[in-house]
Amino acid sequence: MTIHRIVPNLNVDDASTGHEFYEDFLGLRKEFDLGWVASFRSPTNPSVQVSIVSGDPTAPEPSALSVNVSDVDAAYEQARRRGYEIVYPLTHEPWGVRRFFVRDPHGVVVNVVGHPD
Repeated sequence: MTIHRIVPNLNVDDASTGHEFYEDFLGLRKEFDLGWVASFRSPTNPSVQVSIVSGDPTAPEPSALSVNVSDVDAAYEQARRRGYEIVYPLTHEPWGVRRFFVRDPHGVVVNVVGHPD
């Protein structure tokens, strides 16, 4: 599996606030903002990224981190073959990503996502 980046998902009460902390104080650039999720990335190092999330509209429960992979379908099949708990099935979301949620052996929910090229 080729991983492009791993992004911590900070579960917050309101993802539409506090952006100035990440932009002005930390110097990150806002990559996207859907109201319920906003993601901020370093302008000089794209692997440095953080997302704030206040309620994923399709997720059955919050995820702790997102792992962006080159082939999300292959990752999904590998997780199933290994017998990991699939918390949310492989889905093409209305905002353009294809993803699934899997629970790690410690109970942490991981959002495994593929972005369109």
